[in-house]
Amino acid sequence: MSTVAVSAQPRRVLADLVPASLVADAVLVVGAAALVGLLAQVSFPLSFTPVPVTGQTLGVILAGSALGWRRAGLSMALYVVAGLVGVPWFADHSSGYVLATFGYLIGFVIAGPLLGWLASRGNDRNVARAVASMVVGEAVIFLVGVPWLGFALHVSLSKAIAYGFTPFVIGEFIKSGIAGVALPSAWRLVDRTAKK
Repeated sequence: MSTVAVSAQPRRVLADLVPASLVADAVLVVGAAALVGLLAQVSFPLSFTPVPVTGQTLGVILAGSALGWRRAGLSMALYVVAGLVGVPWFADHSSGYVLATFGYLIGFVIAGPLLGWLASRGNDRNVARAVASMVVGEAVIFLVGVPWLGFALHVSLSKAIAYGFTPFVIGEFIKSGIAGVALPSAWRLVDRTAKK
């Protein structure tokens, strides 16, 4: 009787396709933080809430899923810390601490690594699972951001939901759909290129 050892390769995320090095990881982390900062400039203020409509969350869910949990965590932490100390890459070229919206930034730091972890388990390989993962990531951002907003504005949870969640639902589903199609499409392109 013989025993066959089967070595299961850990699932990779897109960033793992880049040859591993400290420099490469640093570039990926800084680049993803910059992507979130760039998408934050797609910003539309709403008159009834301090929370603007932005492209930030699209950057968070794309970066988190593409980088894997460690790099995503570092990238989102870099985005938040650099913005707090003066890099003007929060919404509308702002920086610094804003109590009302800070909960969403904390949500980024939680959602990014969670999405990276889900992607490393293959959730970024097909559209249905990728979209579901993106919706989970978005939910985490709002589960932290909305109660924080309510606390900061001294309003009830239902008011905080009206100010910090309801106006954004459709846009967040669209972003989840975009990211949920983009990641599996990128993997298909990688697979096609590898076969050539």
